[in-house]
Amino acid sequence: MFGTYPKELAPGARNAVDVCLAIRPGERVALIADEASRAVAASLEDALAAAGAESDVVLIERVASRPLTEAPSPVLDALERADAGILCVQPQQGELGARMRIVATVERRRIRYAHMVGVTPEIMVQGMRADYRLVDRLSTTLCERMRTATSLRVETPHGTALRATFDPSLHWVKTSGLINTRYWSNLPAGEVFTTPASVDGRFVCNATAGDYFGPKYGDLSPTPLTLEIAGGRLVAAHSDRKDLEREFWEYCHTDASSDRVGELAFGTNLALTDMIGILLQDEKVPGVHLAFGDPYGSQTGADWKSTTHIDVLTRDCDVWIDETQVIAGGRYQLDALGLTAEH
Repeated sequence: MFGTYPKELAPGARNAVDVCLAIRPGERVALIADEASRAVAASLEDALAAAGAESDVVLIERVASRPLTEAPSPVLDALERADAGILCVQPQQGELGARMRIVATVERRRIRYAHMVGVTPEIMVQGMRADYRLVDRLSTTLCERMRTATSLRVETPHGTALRATFDPSLHWVKTSGLINTRYWSNLPAGEVFTTPASVDGRFVCNATAGDYFGPKYGDLSPTPLTLEIAGGRLVAAHSDRKDLEREFWEYCHTDASSDRVGELAFGTNLALTDMIGILLQDEKVPGVHLAFGDPYGSQTGADWKSTTHIDVLTRDCDVWIDETQVIAGGRYQLDALGLTAEH
C-alpha cells in the first residue's frame, strides 16, 4: 500500500519487526501511518511481510481529517483485531488526546505496540539500528539500581541543577526496545522512567520540547527555555523567545496537574551520541530528561492524571545516583554500574 522506500531503511525496519516487536508468522499487525511517514511505513510493511505477518494497514488521511480531534474508528478497529500494533505518524497540534485514546486501547488489550510518533528516515538509519539487547541490559541495570535509590542529581554546563527524590511504591519502567504485552514502547527505544516524588531546582531545556513544540519551535539551543521547579511543580519559565515562554507556560496550566513533573527519565540508547532535533530519538540519547503533565499512571502506578504531557530535554548531562556519578558529559560511566561495553 505504501509503495517504495529507500533501501537503507530496511535494516531499521527489520530491527523493529524482528527484534523489538518479535513478530511471528501468522500474526496480525495493525500498521497505522500518515502521508508524511509513508516511506518509513513502506519499509515496515515490507519487513512485516518478510516476517510472515498479516498487515492491517490504515492510512490516517484516508479515514479522518488532520489534526485528529479523536481517534478514528478504523484505527481503533484495527487495534481491536491485532496481535501487535505500530503507529507511524508525525505529530500535529491538538492530537495528543487522540494518541492517548489509541494507547488506552493498546493497554486494555495488552498487545505489543510500537509508538513511532515523529519517526523519520534519518531515525531509521540511526536509533533504529541500535543493538537493543545491549540497550536492554543497561536499562535493566538502571531500573534495579533506581529501585533502591533515594535521590538523583543532574547538572549541565548550560545551567541545569536539580535534585529529585523517589517514592519506592512507584515503578521504574524500562522501554528498552524489547516490547512485551505489559509495556508498550516508543521506537526508537532506550528509556527508563518513573514518576518522581519531588523535583527541585532549575532545568534548562536547550534541546527539544515535546508534543507539538518540537515541530513548531525546533531545537531550542539558540533560545533555551529555563524552567524553575519546586516541590515537583513548575513555578517559572523564562526564554528570550517570549512566544515560546508564553505558550509553554499556558500549556503547563491546561489543567490542575499540567504543571506537575509526571516523568523523570534516563535515555539509554547507547547507539546515540548527538541530538538531531526530533524528540522521538533525542529523548533516548544518554542523559536525563523530564516531562510535565500525565505520569503514565497505568505504568508507573501514580494515582493522578493530566490531559497534557510535554517532555523537555537538555544536553551534556552529569548525573549522580546517591552521589555516585553514572553519567559524565552525556556519557555513561558503565563501570560505575557494573557494566562494560562488551557486557
